[in-house]
Amino acid sequence: MQMSSVRNPVSDLRELGIENTTNVYYQLSPGKLEEQTIARKQGVIADSGALAVNTGEYTGRSPKDRFIVEDAMTATTINWNDFNLPISTAFFDRLYRRITGYFAGKDVWVRDCYACADDDYRINIKVITETPWSSLFAYNMFLRPTEEEQDYMHPEWTVIQAPGCLADPTTDGTRQQNFSVINFSRKIIIIGGSAYTGEVKKGIFTILNYVLPHNKQVLSMHCSANQGDDGDTAIFFGLSGTGKTTLSADPSRKLIGDDEHGWTASGVFNFEGGCYAKCIDLSEDKEPQIFHAVRKGALLENTRFFPGTNTVNYADKSITENTRVSYPLHYIDNVLEPAVGGIPKNIFFLTCDAYGVLPPVSKLSPGQAMYQFISGYTAKVAGTEAGVTEPKSTFSACFGAPFLPLHPAQYAQMLGERMRLHKVNVWLINTGWTGGAYGTGNRIKLAYTRAMIAAALKGELDHAAFHPHPVFGFAIPDTCPGVPENILNPRNTWENKAAYDEQARNLANQFILNFEKYAAAADAEILAAAPKL
Repeated sequence: MQMSSVRNPVSDLRELGIENTTNVYYQLSPGKLEEQTIARKQGVIADSGALAVNTGEYTGRSPKDRFIVEDAMTATTINWNDFNLPISTAFFDRLYRRITGYFAGKDVWVRDCYACADDDYRINIKVITETPWSSLFAYNMFLRPTEEEQDYMHPEWTVIQAPGCLADPTTDGTRQQNFSVINFSRKIIIIGGSAYTGEVKKGIFTILNYVLPHNKQVLSMHCSANQGDDGDTAIFFGLSGTGKTTLSADPSRKLIGDDEHGWTASGVFNFEGGCYAKCIDLSEDKEPQIFHAVRKGALLENTRFFPGTNTVNYADKSITENTRVSYPLHYIDNVLEPAVGGIPKNIFFLTCDAYGVLPPVSKLSPGQAMYQFISGYTAKVAGTEAGVTEPKSTFSACFGAPFLPLHPAQYAQMLGERMRLHKVNVWLINTGWTGGAYGTGNRIKLAYTRAMIAAALKGELDHAAFHPHPVFGFAIPDTCPGVPENILNPRNTWENKAAYDEQARNLANQFILNFEKYAAAADAEILAAAPKL
């Protein structure tokens, strides 16, 4: 057992109700955690040096099995909906006794870490796991205290993850055997029945999305962020698959973070100490920074090797399309340390529009920006089933609805106040299709998307001539350095202009129908930014 001269991990666990464990492994190094994972036959080393594991039955989050304890604190503050599902204190207590009792006679891994790179908002976290590789994930993804700090750290929040601990739905108030439950009053997250590490990451993100806006007046955001040489900060909002991680990992700018940030009166700070990148179809060519971060100390999830080798086949999605890699932030060469930037000068809303309707780059008015933020749109290919090629729209408020305990209007209001106060440029970037919908058109080249973002960041579009999109009203630049003029207006890229017009009207109608549930909380400027049919 490893322990410091001051901290006593066994006593800490006993206070939580975890007793009679076999071994307590405290604050182990990544190398030791890798060794233990290999010895337990829970993973293998890829030829890049990264540890590769399989998360089992669950290869993604299970949002229908994520609950928040409804009590005096949360009853009237949580926005109860399909994502924020209530569970009683009594059921939480049953599950808590079940998961703490589960560790009796077992090995347990304990890690003290923290979230929020801005010390004014730091939250200390204790992560207790059933496997060594889950502890490695916590090491990679959260901020790492110094040895001196960890001796005296007192965790504000505790996360307990035990994939082997299964709920009994008939008595525990769950939907099925797996569960993730957040108790804001007791500051505890319990996760059972699932080894998917993203449940740990997004559990902490959810609590920050409650605590920071509700108690600290800090806007929490599902976005990536980077900073230029002159100190200008840019943030990138977008749902999974739209390019947040890829586009923020820019060799010419310093990375603040790839997924979760807070916006204070003085600037932007990263919540995390690492990156959790999707790696389906990862290549050195397209995403060199991420590709080279997959090395010793990184944790690959649910990838497969080429037959007879330990070389990852990033195109293989036979386990899941949601293949992932976690690594510490400093694995990216040009990372900003500490991960705290200034007030954003540019905001990018990323969407992967598989309908081929939206412009590849456009500038938004404040009202349009608010409308798009509340809408949180992207469109994905429906799936891999034979014959299914029609795109499928996704609207996720504030580009992160499943992780937002408060009403979306509260986050939107905070963003709007900051955008107007600091006169921030807001851009909509379509990383999806042009010249037709998926199956007919072509994906917009990554090189063009990078050129558009670079032009916006350098101010090269500040004095460009713009024309409005006839349906959505976005301001489309007539020219953009490094981008063929003919692709800037999406209608021009379609052979059948009438088919484009019909597709645009259909998409606009989807926006309008989706926004109906937010209309009562929106002001006249936001309502006026709706698409025009």
